Amino acid sequence: MRRNRKKWIYISILTVLLILFGIYQFYVYVMKDQWAERDLAVSIAEQQAQLTSVTKTQKSVWGEDSIYWTIEGLNNENKPIMVWVQFGLDRKPITGENSVHTELIDNSISEDEMYAKIASELGNIEIIHLQPSYYNKTYVWQLFYKQEGKYVYRFYQFSDGTEIGNGYQLPD
Repeated sequence: MRRNRKKWIYISILTVLLILFGIYQFYVYVMKDQWAERDLAVSIAEQQAQLTSVTKTQKSVWGEDSIYWTIEGLNNENKPIMVWVQFGLDRKPITGENSVHTELIDNSISEDEMYAKIASELGNIEIIHLQPSYYNKTYVWQLFYKQEGKYVYRFYQFSDGTEIGNGYQLPD
């Protein structure tokens, strides 16, 4: 009887491990294209913007002409920079003029400064995310937040934090 119970414990542990392995493999399968796209954006930033180290990468999509990977890191002069690498709907990088844009973070408003500005201007909101983006032919900080049950997007110029437009409230 005791031997039979041990057998079922081992079978149960093995089954749980196989299920966890299957979930992990599915996750890797789902994410591999996204990771490959990110790695390509980083490679382009390293080549064209002299990026030497990466601290953060994010993908931003605001319309079919505004698909960007933003890469934050240090350039070859050890200065913090933000690099925007544009992609098309086919998940391939756009080539040509303005397909890669770089700004020194020291010459713009930092993420921490944006958080402080948002807190002072908008008060008690729940920030969903704040990320670099591209909106209305401008490199921006994109703020997505919830206030009084409503979800809102706002955009601020990356260079100085000036708000662009009145934002967009998502319909209920």
